Amino acid sequence: MYTNYIFDLYGTLVDIHTNKKSKILWSKLSLFYSFNGAIYSSDELKASYLNKFKKKQKSLSHTKYPDFPLENIFKILYEEKEVKPSEDLVKSTAHLFRTLSIKYLKLYNGVIELLELLKRKEKNIYLLSNAQQVFTLYEMRILDIEKYFDKIYFSSDYYICKPDSKFFEQLISDLNLDIKKSIMIGNDPICDIKGAQSVGLDTLYIHSNLSPEIKHEFNPTYKVMNGDVNQISSLIIN
Repeated sequence: MYTNYIFDLYGTLVDIHTNKKSKILWSKLSLFYSFNGAIYSSDELKASYLNKFKKKQKSLSHTKYPDFPLENIFKILYEEKEVKPSEDLVKSTAHLFRTLSIKYLKLYNGVIELLELLKRKEKNIYLLSNAQQVFTLYEMRILDIEKYFDKIYFSSDYYICKPDSKFFEQLISDLNLDIKKSIMIGNDPICDIKGAQSVGLDTLYIHSNLSPEIKHEFNPTYKVMNGDVNQISSLIIN
């Protein structure tokens, strides 16, 4: 049936809840910046972060769906206060930001069994995720799933997000994939399904607790509407 399986991550394999608006997050993060010589109040830090994030996004005109390494913003926030941060400090700041925002992080039931089955059948497993490498790679290691993927693509590394066809084309071109032997599995009707269909990939849509509201008709090759990962194998693995 298929040789190459391209997965989305959050909402497909990983269940996560974050809250970037948390007052505790910005209070603790401003304290961390201040400990390292960049004195901020929580309100000032939040406002400056959001302003710089929006400006950076607007500056990226190569796509309607831009992304970039968020470390850039954390670094600039230090430099704004005349502090020259090391790479380790910038990474630690990014990790603190993420850990303070996470309410929970876990795999959906059946994910390990699915990935193990694909490995036993010697299938190729790839990840194509709208995500920040500085957060997501470490979360994958915590969940012990990085080892299953033959190649990982994070949007922050390529400055582009799904559903832009160029992100899918990057993976297909790099790996010289046969589209007819490849399938995209994801929980977002636009980003994962329509994006993949724009380059000719077959698709499997799984409706999870993190799936956006379905506002328009879409036609994936396969559907799992109850969020049960255990149903995927019978549909697309031979």
